[in-house]
Amino acid sequence: MEVRSNPTPDFSSAPQQQHRHHHAPSLPSKQPAASPHPVDTTSVSQRLQKELMSLMMSGGDLGVSAFPDGESIFSWIGTIEGGKGTIYEGLSYKLSLRFPLDYPFKPPQVKFETMCFHPNVDQFGNICLDILQDKWSSAYDCRTILLSIQSLLGEPNPESPLNSYAAALWNNKEDYRRMVHKQYFAGEAVES
Repeated sequence: MEVRSNPTPDFSSAPQQQHRHHHAPSLPSKQPAASPHPVDTTSVSQRLQKELMSLMMSGGDLGVSAFPDGESIFSWIGTIEGGKGTIYEGLSYKLSLRFPLDYPFKPPQVKFETMCFHPNVDQFGNICLDILQDKWSSAYDCRTILLSIQSLLGEPNPESPLNSYAAALWNNKEDYRRMVHKQYFAGEAVES
């Protein structure tokens, strides 16, 4: 009988798919079931660093930007300029982005920090946008999210409102514009 040394395999650089096919003997465990995607905060941090660099290289000219808020790479502050030709043109909105530890498999939590009168934004800044919920894809990045929200400003979905008053007012552009500006500038006064 031949005896072989069994070195411990190093999975640090192996693709994640290899982990799924390893079957350990099942023993009763008090630990919670593992997520289908192992959490590797290093790779998440690296991805966020890349997204930050990409945004810094191209974002500003598109009217969107974002940077980490303080020391944590998982918490960002984003800025969106209202799109040209929309009611929001000339206005600048601040958003908070909180990236989960299993990003990009789960979307970040994104909220308006600046008061935003909009059919798909509630009074707490929560946003109703499919790519931030059930239509999320790990192919999306921070830039995609910010551009989608910027687009949503000018093209709301009044059929799925978080703010039913804004949805009802949407077709009356002059009254709608007045409310957008009233809430925006009232919010600015509160912030300063």
